[in-house]
Amino acid sequence: ARQRILGVGEAYNRRGMRTLVLAYRDLPEGADFDAKSANILNADGTEALEVETNLTFAGLVGIEDPLRPEVQGAIKQCYEAGIDVRLVTGDSPNTAVSIAYQAGILKDFHFLDGSDEKIAANLKSNVLMEGKVFRRKVYKIDDDGEKEFDQTAFDKIWPHLRVLARSSPDDKLTLAHGLNQSTLYTDKHACQKLKAEDQITVFPDRQVVAMTGDGTNDAPALKRADIGFAMGIAGTQIAKDAADIILLDDNFASIVTAAKWGRNVYASIQKFLQFQLTVNIAAVVTALVGSFAFAKSPLAAIQMLWVNLIMDSLASLALASEPPTDELLRRNPVNRSKSIVTVRMWANMLGQAAYQLTIIMFLLFGGPRVFGFPPGDQVEREEGINSEHYTFIFNSFVWMQLFNEVNARSLNGEINVFSGMLLNPLFCGILLITAILQVIMVEFGGKALHVADGGLNGELWGWSLLFGVGSLPIQQIINILFGQCKDAGVDGRVPSRIESSRRLSMRTVR
Repeated sequence: ARQRILGVGEAYNRRGMRTLVLAYRDLPEGADFDAKSANILNADGTEALEVETNLTFAGLVGIEDPLRPEVQGAIKQCYEAGIDVRLVTGDSPNTAVSIAYQAGILKDFHFLDGSDEKIAANLKSNVLMEGKVFRRKVYKIDDDGEKEFDQTAFDKIWPHLRVLARSSPDDKLTLAHGLNQSTLYTDKHACQKLKAEDQITVFPDRQVVAMTGDGTNDAPALKRADIGFAMGIAGTQIAKDAADIILLDDNFASIVTAAKWGRNVYASIQKFLQFQLTVNIAAVVTALVGSFAFAKSPLAAIQMLWVNLIMDSLASLALASEPPTDELLRRNPVNRSKSIVTVRMWANMLGQAAYQLTIIMFLLFGGPRVFGFPPGDQVEREEGINSEHYTFIFNSFVWMQLFNEVNARSLNGEINVFSGMLLNPLFCGILLITAILQVIMVEFGGKALHVADGGLNGELWGWSLLFGVGSLPIQQIINILFGQCKDAGVDGRVPSRIESSRRLSMRTVR
């Protein structure tokens, strides 16, 4: 009968159920409920209560705690984003395997070849461990009889480990500590071996660890992880205090949302830097050349203030308001040691700055001859009025920045730079307002903005807009040239760099 009961319980576990045994015992009047058994111990090694011994089996029930419908999709998005999800649970091995397989944490290739049943016994080595086995392998006893964490042993386990069953809160702390301290990525031979034999890629930098938890005992692990997620509904106050982020709905999918917004913030900073540095390069070179050639910059101080307003305040609002997209979750994580200004961004900035400076230098030195107006330095020196020449240069410069602001939304050489722009009304509004203000300033700014009285004629306005629109095809030329250089292996990156994903340790929220 005992074996039959254990067999039914094991069958429930394989279906992802938790088992609960019902048993009873008739007690005499005046029984001592605090008395300890002399020869029976609890599962944790403590003495069992006498009243809880010699029970009669009444029944066995299986309790199913089904996954939320969105968990499977969220975990798939995590893997696409380079986020590796681990299941750390107190459930039995077979229950944990069933849950992990349903959630998508375990795949078919994690099981031995030829095995049909998705159970713990059919998993490859180190893919699943019980807490007691894990602790025995990663801790060694020193000369004083104290436990000492063995990082070398841990580094042999964690790349394979996907499920930790019958675990304790201390195991979560050990995972967070070990992953944070791991320098496995520096061992190129070991990384190549993992890639060749087990298709496991190791991110080429220190691991970033996110940990979820709801209990008081989870607080140390939440504190030790790079990012601690506490449950807002089921979590204790101590867990919430130790966490960095509180999930108000206790939903694993919210972790994906947090990752998406985090990447969006990083991308927004890159977009702003790409735009700002392009403006800086063009403005500084223009001012220097003008000062050397004519002892005066073609861009007046008040005009530079307007350019700075476009560059610093309005552009930061416009580019920082880009909504996050699912495309962000299909990119590899960013290396900790990688510069925020990428090689692609440098190509965009230098290419656009070169185009802008070419136009400005052409207008500065050849504009009077081509367009038939007197040189600006001569007009301002002899007549003491603002020149049409320098007003034309200022107008063309600003319009090139405005159109390049659209280009700055793309960081990876996207062909359609307008993609998703209408989904960001703040960006469109700021761009429109800036354009209207530029028209007003050029036409009615006069002495206050150091522009020619009466502004510019239609022909010069047309050329200013044409120079601005030119930034768009120039960006496509930059993309083509950069792609050719990349294919030729001269983009400044090491071709053999291991592309991989960050390892994040999480407990699935169900």
